[in-house]
Amino acid sequence: MTEPLSLAIVGLGRMGWIHARNAVHLAAAGACRVTAVVDADQSRATRFAQQFAPQARIFSSVEELARAGLAQAAVVVTPTEAHRAHAQTLLEGGLRILLEKPLTGTLAGDEDFCRWLEDHHPSAVMLAFQRRFDEALTYGRDLMRSGLIGRVFKIYSALEDSGPPPKGYRSGGILPDMSVHNIDEILWFLERMPTAALAIGARLYASQLGVVEEDFDDALLHLWFHDLTAQIQVSRNHVSGYRVETILYGEQGQIQIGRFDQRPQQVTVQAFGLRGATQPLAAKIFPCDPTEPGDPEFVQRFGRAYQAELAAFIDCCRKQLPFPTSHRDALRAQRVVTAAMNCLLTAEQAAALVASS
Repeated sequence: MTEPLSLAIVGLGRMGWIHARNAVHLAAAGACRVTAVVDADQSRATRFAQQFAPQARIFSSVEELARAGLAQAAVVVTPTEAHRAHAQTLLEGGLRILLEKPLTGTLAGDEDFCRWLEDHHPSAVMLAFQRRFDEALTYGRDLMRSGLIGRVFKIYSALEDSGPPPKGYRSGGILPDMSVHNIDEILWFLERMPTAALAIGARLYASQLGVVEEDFDDALLHLWFHDLTAQIQVSRNHVSGYRVETILYGEQGQIQIGRFDQRPQQVTVQAFGLRGATQPLAAKIFPCDPTEPGDPEFVQRFGRAYQAELAAFIDCCRKQLPFPTSHRDALRAQRVVTAAMNCLLTAEQAAALVASS
């Protein structure tokens, strides 16, 4: 039996607090010890430590943490523009890292950081793509791979928030910030890269609320593979509530993973045969955990996935195993985002095309 992992939490914003709370639960089970907390807001760090981890030391910078030698690993959930600097400092201090997506937020930045990681720390970073740890999505992926619905020719993946991000949130754009989850999901399902990509962006409603500056509040991506297509829809305008759905279309049926519910208590996965079938080919229900007051709306849907993701990270660190995700996955997703944005169509561009035709 290995000793509990000494774990630091770096950044206590919206996602950092979620990871930190999950770390406390895993600490209670003996998997880890939260030994350090880093946040520029010392009062926030103090509140967390007093409430959840009184034994943890509080630091105001990652440099202090790296010098202190109090942690074997860290969860880094700082603003995207600081990811590389913070990760690099901790890696050079000997820590392994669970890093929130995206890697750096730009393709050039990702490529440069990946080169450095391959040269110096090729197995030290795990990327936080929680969908890979979601039971419903894993079950749907397994059904697809079993051949239940025959050859798959289309995948549709939707991620829609009920409103803009909270005040203070820094977005690199709706496509790099949101669709990266859907892109990684599709690459995970198919285990290959698309041959072409196109994006359409619009400002419809949430952008008018003036909470967070963002390029679009609604976007579509179309990805082409050799023998199938994938469609991604991301939005801040699903005002009735949080929506996450994935549909796999096959020659012998389709698999539906989740559907919109204003008060989701569970996620349903169903496989349907061809028209005229009287019973689903397969069906399974996955419960959602209750949330706490103030939790972001996505926690109810993906709460268990976040817990499983952190548990996998801690287990790999304790056993010195490779991580199930890495910087390479982040780079692949960013390459698809960038390719799509290089073929971006806006309303103004579409109007110019119509006018010139």
